[in-house]
Amino acid sequence: MQLLSATHTQRRDKSKNTMIDHLLSLQESQPEYYTDDIIKGLIAVMILAGTDTSAVTMEWAMSLLVNHPEVLKKARAEIDTHVGQDRLIDEHDLSKLHYLQAIISETFRLFPTAPFLVPHVSSGDCIIGGFNVPCGTLLLVNAWAIHRGPKVWDDPTSFKPERFEGGEVKGHKLMPFGMGRRACPGSGLAQRVVGLALGSLIQCFEWKRVTKEAVDLTEGKGLTMPKAELLEVMCKARYIVMNNVFFEATNVV
Repeated sequence: MQLLSATHTQRRDKSKNTMIDHLLSLQESQPEYYTDDIIKGLIAVMILAGTDTSAVTMEWAMSLLVNHPEVLKKARAEIDTHVGQDRLIDEHDLSKLHYLQAIISETFRLFPTAPFLVPHVSSGDCIIGGFNVPCGTLLLVNAWAIHRGPKVWDDPTSFKPERFEGGEVKGHKLMPFGMGRRACPGSGLAQRVVGLALGSLIQCFEWKRVTKEAVDLTEGKGLTMPKAELLEVMCKARYIVMNNVFFEATNVV
């Protein structure tokens, strides 16, 4: 924290663009609340909660894409059209990449990183679906089952990003981050992180399966529902990678 505070002090005259800069500024105005422990806790939550879940989602998304090369081709064409091959995808591009967002939503639907969401506790006695739920009961929402329910989704076990192309899904059919006041506060950040990472992989490389057999989509054990077997794929750099590497090399020379 001392090193972060020193760095923040040195950058005081510059724009405050990082989360740590904002937290340290709040510590100056509200030191009784924004203590070192509070700031360290917030940073730890951001890193621990966001790293594994995003990585697992990326692995599932790439597994689905190499199993469906036509979807991968369509996503690449969209990126080439709206972004091009002269620069890398940026955050402001995401709002234009509707099919990429549909792929991410479909990945969240089939393989939510928190299949039972975050545990809740009932605040009072109630009856739900004919079942008595006493106050203090631990409640888990089976998002995995809802996302694959035939009464909720058409052809629920198939990977079809097109189902999301018409815009946001009506109602609360898709809930990878929960819903309501207790929904995950990092959902927006997670979608941007996955969007930029997945979009960059699609833009920069050609992807193929190692063998002709489809990638195994068996689910493994764990809170974030990882793949049972690690993903192995082949990649080949596209023009944009070679062009940027050459450009940077010539600038260094």
